[in-house]
Amino acid sequence: MNHQLIAATVTLAVAGAVSVAAAQGVDPRPPNNPQQTPAAAGQTDAPAVKSTVAFDVVTVAEGLVNPWSLAFLPNGKMLVTERPGRLRVLGADGTLSAPVAGLPPVDARGQGGLLDVALDPAFAKNNLIYWSYAEPKVGEAGVNNTAVARGRFVDDGAAPRVDDMQVIYHQRPSLNSPLHFGSRLVFGRDGTLFVTQGDRSITEGRMQAQTLSSGLGKIVRINTDGSIPKDNPFVGKDGVLPEIWSFGHRNIQSAALHPTTGELWEVEHGTRGGDEINIARKGKDYGWPTIAYGIEYRGGPITGGITQQAGMEQPLYFWDPIIGPSGMTFYTGSLFPAWKGNLFVGGHGTNDLVRLVLDGDKVIGEERLLTDLQPKPERIRDVRTGPDGAIYVVTDSNSARILKLVPKKS
Repeated sequence: MNHQLIAATVTLAVAGAVSVAAAQGVDPRPPNNPQQTPAAAGQTDAPAVKSTVAFDVVTVAEGLVNPWSLAFLPNGKMLVTERPGRLRVLGADGTLSAPVAGLPPVDARGQGGLLDVALDPAFAKNNLIYWSYAEPKVGEAGVNNTAVARGRFVDDGAAPRVDDMQVIYHQRPSLNSPLHFGSRLVFGRDGTLFVTQGDRSITEGRMQAQTLSSGLGKIVRINTDGSIPKDNPFVGKDGVLPEIWSFGHRNIQSAALHPTTGELWEVEHGTRGGDEINIARKGKDYGWPTIAYGIEYRGGPITGGITQQAGMEQPLYFWDPIIGPSGMTFYTGSLFPAWKGNLFVGGHGTNDLVRLVLDGDKVIGEERLLTDLQPKPERIRDVRTGPDGAIYVVTDSNSARILKLVPKKS
C-alpha cells in the first residue's frame, strides 16, 4: 500500500472517529472546574480520535538530568539542555559529551535552570546558538529573571564549547521567585526571535502581566543581536517596553510556528482547568490574570471567575482537566503521512503525548499517545519533529530519556 493510500485510509478513520465520538472527549477525568462554560463550541473537550498509525518508540539517549530541550545539528548530532545548567552534545550513536563550556551561571532552583536551545537560521554560516535560562541577579540572593544568551558553538570533540558568549535579553523586572520562567525560543520567518515568558507565579509578577512597562507575562520579539525590531507593536510608545509582542500570558513552555501561515502558536500552562492554545498575534492581550478558565491551584476562582472580556483574546482551545503542557511541534515530516499538519503537545502533567487534529485554527479531535510507555509513563518536557521525519520526545526526571517515534517495523 503506498503512502497516499495509507494517508487516505487514516483520514477516513479519523473523520469517522470524530463523527462517532462527537459527544465523548478523550479524558475520562472529571473537570477541574465543572462550573465554567466555554465561549464557543469546540473550544474544549474535542472528540476522541484514534488513528491507525503504528509506531515504535526508540530510546535515543538515557540518564539525562531533567532535560528541557533539544536542537538538531546539521551533522546528525543534537544539542540537549539539562536544567541544572548543562548543555550537552548528543552523538548520532547516543553518546553524550561533557558539558559544553562557556555558558553563564544559571539559577536552577524550582522551575529555573537551563531551558530552551535553538540554532541561528544561518547556523551553517555563523555557528551561532541561542539558549534561554533563569538568570541569577548578582548580589541579590534568590532574585532572578528569564534571560537569553547566544554564542558561537565549537564542536571540539571531547571538549565542546561556546565562544563569544553574550547575553542579548534580560526579562525585567527581576523577582525573588523560582517559578514561571517560560521559556521557548522560536525564530520567525523574517529571522527575528520570539521569546516566551512567564509571570513568575507570585502575586507581584502575576499582576504585571497586564502592565506594558513590565516584561512579566509577555512574549517578546527581538533581533538576533538583542536589538528591537522597528515594527514591533509598541515601539515608540511612552512607558511601554518596545520588545513586547503580546501580553496577558501566564507561563508559556510550548511554542512553534505554524507551517502554513508562519504565525506563532503557543500553548501555556494555565490555571487548574485552564491550559490553553493561542495564536500569539501582534499587540494582542490574552487576558491573564483578568480573565482565565480554570481555578487557582490552591482552590477558588481566578480574580472573580471571569472568563470573557471585551478587548481580550479567547484561547483557541483549553483543557479541563489540565495536561500541564510543555513542548510542541506541528508535524511536517514524511514518516507519518497521516499525521501531517497535526499538532503534538507534551503532557508534562499527564505523562502522555497529546495529538491534536486541526481544521484551520480549530481543534476537531484529540488523541493521547504514549500512555503505556515502558517501563513506565514519564513526564514529557519537549516534542520536536526531527530532520529524519521522526517525532522526538524529551522526558523529564533525574534519569530521563530522549525517545523517538518511528514507523513500526513490519
